[in-house]
Amino acid sequence: MILIAGPYRSGTGDDPALMARNLDRLGEAAWPIFRSGHIPMIGEWVALPVLRSAGADGPLSPLAQSVMYPTAERLLQHCDAVLRLEGESTGADQDVAIAEERGLPVYHRVEDIPGYVPEPAAV
Repeated sequence: MILIAGPYRSGTGDDPALMARNLDRLGEAAWPIFRSGHIPMIGEWVALPVLRSAGADGPLSPLAQSVMYPTAERLLQHCDAVLRLEGESTGADQDVAIAEERGLPVYHRVEDIPGYVPEPAAV
C-alpha cells in the first residue's frame, strides 16, 4: 500500500472547489500505482468519511484537526511507501517525516515506484 501525499488544504484559502481539485490531483496517481501492482491510499479518502460520521461538516470543522493528520499517521502504520507529490503541504511533509522515521521509501515520481507500468499507448 502506497500513501499518496501532497497538498489538500494548503494554498486553497479553504476554498472547497480548490480543495476538491487538490484531492482530484492526488487521486490521479491512484491508477498508475494500482496498475503497477500496489494499493493506492490517500488519507482524505478515510479522514473525510470519518469526519462526516462524527457529525462534522468537513475539513474546516474544529474536529478536523484531531482527525486529518492522525488518520494519515495511522495509515502509515500499514503502508509500504509514500508517494510525495509536488506542492507545499505541512501534512504531506509530516507524512514523509513519519515514513522516513519508519524506514519506508519515499518516492517523488510515480515512475520511480517499483514495478511501475506505463500507460499503454492509445491504439
